[in-house]
Amino acid sequence: MTTTLTNLTLKIWRQDGPGDAGRFETYQIPEISDEASFLEMLDVLNERLIGEGTEPVTFDHDCREGICGTCSLMIDGQAHGPQRGTATCQLHMRKFQSGDTIVIEPWRASAFPIIKDLMVDRSAFDRIVEAGGYISADTGGAPDANLIPIPKPVADAAMDAAACIGCGACVAACPNGAANLFTAAKVTHLNLLPQGQAERFKRVEAMVETMDEYFGSCTNHGECEAACPKEISIDVIALMNADYRKAKFKNRKALSRI
Repeated sequence: MTTTLTNLTLKIWRQDGPGDAGRFETYQIPEISDEASFLEMLDVLNERLIGEGTEPVTFDHDCREGICGTCSLMIDGQAHGPQRGTATCQLHMRKFQSGDTIVIEPWRASAFPIIKDLMVDRSAFDRIVEAGGYISADTGGAPDANLIPIPKPVADAAMDAAACIGCGACVAACPNGAANLFTAAKVTHLNLLPQGQAERFKRVEAMVETMDEYFGSCTNHGECEAACPKEISIDVIALMNADYRKAKFKNRKALSRI
């Protein structure tokens, strides 16, 4: 297989810190292999900058296997770049043409303040999960397979929702900066399963209302689904909204009995 060498121009957002003014800086990348991943291309740039005694570009990365969700970059105005169903770390340079100019920015959302350059603070997601994205029952050791019968469509739907890696692309792509797809995925994968029923309505109420403290409102643009590297369906938002409405009634009735 022949490897093509691509020449690129990068316009990268540089920002020294949260309170500093940012700016775009331009870099030339000569002869990068089309087999390189997008993050490997940034590694090559940073090695060169360090060799020149220049501050490297700060960006988030960890597993580089599309699992951890840290590779959060806006590439030419698209969350994670031009390839659907792909995190930035899984994007390869063969998706670009030699001579292209690529604009690279951090997530643009008020709930994700910039830490430095391309790195943002996504701890608002942690607050949502802390509010109820768990089950508190002591599960003990691993149970025998199929001990709790779960219909396959339900198990499949829960697994699809659990695929969320918390990257924040849904927020970055949303015109309102909403986090409904993320929150709904975290709510739904627990609320569909028997183990999640005890805290189902407490969970959805707490997580949705925590989400509302940090993020904008969903108006069904659908950009979140298009940007999601795991292609999670916006159907989970409908399930979350239905459970939230039920929760406001059920939790109110429960409190009236105390």
